[in-house]
Amino acid sequence: MTTDSLADGTLTDGGLQADGPFVFTDDMYDGGVGAPGLPGYNEMGKSPLREGELTYRGMNILAPMVRVNTLAFRLLALDCGADMVYSEEVIDHRFIQCKRVVNTAVNSVDFVEPGTGIVVFRTCAAERTRVAFQMGTADAVRALKAAELVCNDVAAIDINMGCPKPFSTSGGMGSALLSRPETACDILSTLRRNLPASIAVTCKIRLLDSPHRTLDFARAVESTGISALGIHTRKVPHRPSMKAQWEALPAVVSSLSLPVIANGDVFCHSDFDSIRAATGMRGLSYAT
Repeated sequence: MTTDSLADGTLTDGGLQADGPFVFTDDMYDGGVGAPGLPGYNEMGKSPLREGELTYRGMNILAPMVRVNTLAFRLLALDCGADMVYSEEVIDHRFIQCKRVVNTAVNSVDFVEPGTGIVVFRTCAAERTRVAFQMGTADAVRALKAAELVCNDVAAIDINMGCPKPFSTSGGMGSALLSRPETACDILSTLRRNLPASIAVTCKIRLLDSPHRTLDFARAVESTGISALGIHTRKVPHRPSMKAQWEALPAVVSSLSLPVIANGDVFCHSDFDSIRAATGMRGLSYAT
């Protein structure tokens, strides 16, 4: 069996390109992330949560990054204080072909592509209650089949609705779902209805072409029962060199009851004050 490749075999051209690995939510722990005395703190950072304990409030999260978020990198992020980590995007078509293998050599659970032996996704007990499996999909039935294969080994299933790359959009995945709210909601509703209640279901989007459309889409996916909504603070045509539109977030956050996970353009500690001033959000983000 092959070991971790550059991207655990998830060699795609598309996927969510985060501006930095850490993203934030609209609340914080008293005392700060990783501070001694917080619930779940131990000498290595955070001990595992119980199943179904994710709240998405006050959590510093490792965002999904293609060819970066291998198991080793996710464990490093947890050890450095992340509350939760995301896998890189895995495409449903490929994943549903995989076989689940317990790898006793490295104490991991591997999802292996038949024929090639490529490990498409690798996880382990140390991240079991803190890892979200991010999926690229355009079909509810296929998404559920992939989710059912992995749901006993992860804490959450996240659907990528933000990737603007042709690889994703040409297949109806990623940001293509922003123009197909019925399909997006069908995927999320199907997952929420059929997966165990202990498994969180989330999605990550971009800003749409108007505040009204962004809010309409956010409310639509909220109605499916998801646990949290990720928002990349750029629109689909915007490249990383363009300034993130943090000022668009407060209207969305104040109109939703679920936690909002936001990211974009936070690279150093000095960015915190400017983001607070622009958004009024209490959360912080950090990128390395």
